[in-house]
Amino acid sequence: MLVNKKKTPIPEQDPKERIKNFDEVALGYDSELALKEAERCLQCKDAPCIKGCPVNINIPEFIRLIKEKKFDLAIKKIKEADNLPATTGRVCPQETQCEALCTLKKIGEPVAIGRLERFVADLELQKGFDIPKIKRKNDKRIAVVGSGPAGLTCAGDLARMGFEVHIFEAFHEPGGVLIYGIPEFRLPKKIVKAEVEYIKSLGVKIFTNVVIGRTYTVDELLKEYDAVFIGTGAGTPQFLNIPGENLIGIYSANEFLTRVNLMKAYKFPEYDTPIKIGKIVGVIGGGNVAMDAARTVLRLGAEEVHILYRRTEEEMPARYEEIIHAKEEGIIFDLLVSPIRFIGDEKGKVKAIELQRMTLGEPDSSGRRRPIPIPESNYIFPLDMVIVAIGTVPNPLIARTTKDLAFTKHGTIVIDEKTGKTTKDRVFAGGDIVTGSATVISAMGAGKISARSIELLLNHNL
Repeated sequence: MLVNKKKTPIPEQDPKERIKNFDEVALGYDSELALKEAERCLQCKDAPCIKGCPVNINIPEFIRLIKEKKFDLAIKKIKEADNLPATTGRVCPQETQCEALCTLKKIGEPVAIGRLERFVADLELQKGFDIPKIKRKNDKRIAVVGSGPAGLTCAGDLARMGFEVHIFEAFHEPGGVLIYGIPEFRLPKKIVKAEVEYIKSLGVKIFTNVVIGRTYTVDELLKEYDAVFIGTGAGTPQFLNIPGENLIGIYSANEFLTRVNLMKAYKFPEYDTPIKIGKIVGVIGGGNVAMDAARTVLRLGAEEVHILYRRTEEEMPARYEEIIHAKEEGIIFDLLVSPIRFIGDEKGKVKAIELQRMTLGEPDSSGRRRPIPIPESNYIFPLDMVIVAIGTVPNPLIARTTKDLAFTKHGTIVIDEKTGKTTKDRVFAGGDIVTGSATVISAMGAGKISARSIELLLNHNL
């Protein structure tokens, strides 16, 4: 049987049009395109793709069901492992996980697993969720701290197992990074809200505006609940610590994207969250958050947006798809440059940045070639807005208010990776609070591990 070596293209908004709106860029497969792509799957018996999935979706089986036009059964198969398929179908880096291990990669492009997942998930959203019947199997109660991908996954799995689960969320809306961090044009918030409603339909209760470490401590939760899962993410921005960083017009990507996404600044004045946009904007960093920030500020009216990155494109941690989309939209990539200082005007507003040119040396601990400064290569680059997107770390609040809970020097919680257990009895953790900034799907995988461990502890005393 001849197999098409190329993925079935996914329809997208034209770049000239999409930079004027916040509508989703990728439009998704229709049934004809989905069936065409599903036919490419070889249905390998050893299913290497499953080994690349952090939540262990039975990928060949759900694709086989798509081939047979059994779309309702395909989404049920996915949801045996993944509570948020419409989300992961959009933002999961399949190219480095399940698709990276696809047998078809030996002769061409892998099966577009993520696009097929999104297709059946979106069909379900249109029709309405099929809510599984769940009987309360015990009287045990679990507290989940944080309603991001790790917390939602852990809560959903525990609810299916028959536990009473309460999620505590610091913000006024649940969803964590899915709500505040990822732009509307990559992950529409109606998708996140619908999948949160699905988690609630399983019997999970979500309490918003509750800051653990202030409203309640973890120790106080343990008096009321049989176990606690901590999935608070890594939402505290890192800074460059160079002169001029406090000038007006310099944002952390975390603050900027939270204003735009959670606080709806892109709909100002309909929503009362103003944000002043510069004409020439520099975004420092090379990850997905940098791409999100650059593409967002362009849509908000910036005339020129530059990615300022100290390595080459090859070393960028951002998804290839995000880099391509940014380039299509006119984002300018200034590579092999590193910020030295910010320069302000007489009113304390940023007006320029001093950059130093870099070259690449031997690989460092990340496996990427280390950037090395080139002497006497500094130059001044005029701009009037800067977004710093160089990573985030966990908020130290839980560390400061919880006894007997071990943390690393980076502020992440120490766990047993096989079980999610922390050093504190009956407390589990997973996601970015453990790993530092990582992917949505890896956080979900961690949530599943902890859910299984909590069930074993409370139901079987293991």
